[in-house]
Amino acid sequence: MQYSLLPQESRNLLPFQGEVTFHPNFFSMKEADGFFQVLQDRLAWQQEPIWMFGKQVLQPRLTALYGDPKVPYGYSGISMEASPFTEELELIKNRLQAFTQQEFTHVLCNYYRDGQDSMGWHRDNEPVLGKNPTIASLTFGATRSFQLRPYGKKEPKLSLELSHGSLLLMGGESQHFWEHQLPKTKKVLAPRINLTFRKLIG
Repeated sequence: MQYSLLPQESRNLLPFQGEVTFHPNFFSMKEADGFFQVLQDRLAWQQEPIWMFGKQVLQPRLTALYGDPKVPYGYSGISMEASPFTEELELIKNRLQAFTQQEFTHVLCNYYRDGQDSMGWHRDNEPVLGKNPTIASLTFGATRSFQLRPYGKKEPKLSLELSHGSLLLMGGESQHFWEHQLPKTKKVLAPRINLTFRKLIG
């Protein structure tokens, strides 16, 4: 069974064990439009291979990692080396840190070219992120459905529409007890850029 989440500023959207809040107008429409164009044009996008079910396949999206070059980051068999923050990413990071009162050292950038690009069920629980990481997820471009469900179970499945200029914050024990995905859809033809800021413990 799937439930659509009705976001309210600063209200925890999870019913138990974790914290997820949604801020739909973190950036104004004009700011979001500008950031989308700059990020699309200037980030070093590439399509990385990952291991799935014993074989290597290309990820169904483009990615880029920025942050402290001395601290690498890896997931699903990928080891990524960070490039230094661009001017635009530094501006976004500073605004996020002022709003959340959290420190972020890296940003994993995802470029979904259309609704056929996706991210499967997973948790952001790599040891380098620490025990209870805060993940700040920003959306620029097309609105996409973001889904959560309790780890190890298929229900209840919670769904939230991530819109242009919005911020989703996941914290507390959410990465222990919940997993999330961005499923494929035939309804979306436009691209979406997702910036997921996090603190890596080097």
